[in-house]
Amino acid sequence: MTRPHDLLAAAAADGVDPGPFALVRREGADHLELFTGTVRTADRLADIPLPDGPPGPRTLALVPYRQIGERGFACVDDGMPLECLVISAHQRIGLADALDVLPDRPVRSTGAGFDVADDEYAATVGRVIADEIGRGEGANFVIHRTMRATVQGPPLVAALAALRRLLLRERGAYWTFVVHTGTRILVGASPERHVSVDDGLVMMNPISGTFRHTGAAADRDALLRFLHDPKEVEELYMVLDEELKMMATVAEHGGQVVGPHLKEMAHLAHTEYLLAGRGSRDVREVLRETMFAPTVTGSPMENACRVIARHERTGRRYYAGVLALLGRDDDGRQTLDAPILIRTAELSPAGELRVPVGATLVRHSTAEDEVAETHAKGAGVLAALGLGPDAPEPAARPAVSAGLTPRHDPERSLANDPEVRAALAARNAPLARFWLDQRTPGASALPGLTGLRALIVDGEDTFTGMLAHQLGALGLRVDRRDWREPAPVDGYDLVVVGPGPGDPGDPAAPKMAVMRALLAGLLAAGRPTLAVCLGHQLLSGLLGLPLHRREAPYQGVQRDVTVFGAARRVGFYSTFTARADADRVASAYGPVELSRDPADGAVHALRGPGFAGVQFHPESVLSRDGLAVLADLLGHLLANPALTGHGPADRG
Repeated sequence: MTRPHDLLAAAAADGVDPGPFALVRREGADHLELFTGTVRTADRLADIPLPDGPPGPRTLALVPYRQIGERGFACVDDGMPLECLVISAHQRIGLADALDVLPDRPVRSTGAGFDVADDEYAATVGRVIADEIGRGEGANFVIHRTMRATVQGPPLVAALAALRRLLLRERGAYWTFVVHTGTRILVGASPERHVSVDDGLVMMNPISGTFRHTGAAADRDALLRFLHDPKEVEELYMVLDEELKMMATVAEHGGQVVGPHLKEMAHLAHTEYLLAGRGSRDVREVLRETMFAPTVTGSPMENACRVIARHERTGRRYYAGVLALLGRDDDGRQTLDAPILIRTAELSPAGELRVPVGATLVRHSTAEDEVAETHAKGAGVLAALGLGPDAPEPAARPAVSAGLTPRHDPERSLANDPEVRAALAARNAPLARFWLDQRTPGASALPGLTGLRALIVDGEDTFTGMLAHQLGALGLRVDRRDWREPAPVDGYDLVVVGPGPGDPGDPAAPKMAVMRALLAGLLAAGRPTLAVCLGHQLLSGLLGLPLHRREAPYQGVQRDVTVFGAARRVGFYSTFTARADADRVASAYGPVELSRDPADGAVHALRGPGFAGVQFHPESVLSRDGLAVLADLLGHLLANPALTGHGPADRG
């Protein structure tokens, strides 16, 4: 079948298998793209085919969640294959033409129900908040469950009928699609770009915060309350930080933050940022280094994968993975466009239907709200599959020929409301300008730092990537090393013992023992040392300061604190803290000056002869004054009078 209408008509009429294909509408397009070809499997992302040739798409890869194992992260391995549609033909179909040929019939299913009941899911929410976030294992975690049913009739016809309803009734989707490989069918309307690469520009699109509504449009006053809700604000900040960590790896100077914006969908609305930066990596490496989005896993990423495996106990199949369209542009450069596989149903050839959904759990979460969030997130695709009510029709619908999703009317969009826009813009006021403003290399470099070398030891938190960019902006040459890679630190002017999850007082934890021994050696040798978060806690213990677990986790908390006499706004991601009763203490390594919380004695920062530590994250987007703090500490540690007091602090 060479004509796209023939292929769709045959598949839509009676479920005749036309061979592997994908039908995709990208955000804002007035057409759908039809990709046909052959399917092959790959073991690794590096094996996804991307041959040379004329410009255009080459391969559409279905990347399952189990590929996270390529990064050495934990997962329940369910054996789902990395399937690649190697594209032999690429055609366009006008949106109106596609709607004419797609089946206009209801989808009928039986035996619908969640694999994890509401009360069981609520209990899991409680355990994750208490046992994981409450014990310092991370800031936020996404736990999923799956609606299962059996589709009546040919599954491919059901998927195409669901696609038609999504095209007509859903809005705000980044991709709306059907993918048929012969072994499975995926149909969905994903709101979230995970990562894209075009003309050397790498972009990511973290979306978090969910406003549920049941009307044709969201209630404006309720939406404004949502936009000012601290829990929703902090949830978006946390995933922003986590994706900035990824951008720190795949973009040469890290990511620049754009937004936030409001993404409106039929049953709910989200808040989102856009991150952009220049990069030159192979797009398959970009995919690997960004597996997978914190919006569907959590942070810090490596430990989030352990938490998911502990509490879900089943494989995720394709949920939280990506569709990845790889190709080449007119100049032969690689391109990538990869939406996250959420709001997506998977159908087997036998009609088995799975619709996975998840909720982001943070310290403010309640079990009731997170259960409701999973229902809301599945509502659009479940309605398209006949398993839930459609969202109410808006008062008026623009013509399909205008190139708009039929439910989307820009004139009625609350995203354009002045108060909504002001509420979103206000979210950036307390954030670090380092990540919001376009940066010129060398503009923040300080006298005396050029040519000096720093080593960052990573304690399983890629905040170290962001820290490397900030130290580099100040003029240092920076290397990073995993805590599992013991090696001499000779040749470095500064060693940074970085952040990571876990209990610093756990005597059985190998990571704690290794990092504590490293710090002890650095102190004994008098080598300039900076400790951040977990590193700061371990340093505090070596200095004789007692460690305490906070009653309420400090995960994603922004505070105004005093750091050695200077007022600083900084971001915390911690559950443990050192405490002291005085601003100066004696230690085996010399006198130590402390910056403490006046209320409970929590040690926010410390410094002594050749060492310093901070409990907060100066590299976080929450640390408005983080670059200033680093500049001042480098002045102390490297004993260069030219540095002291020259922090670009006050440039933000």
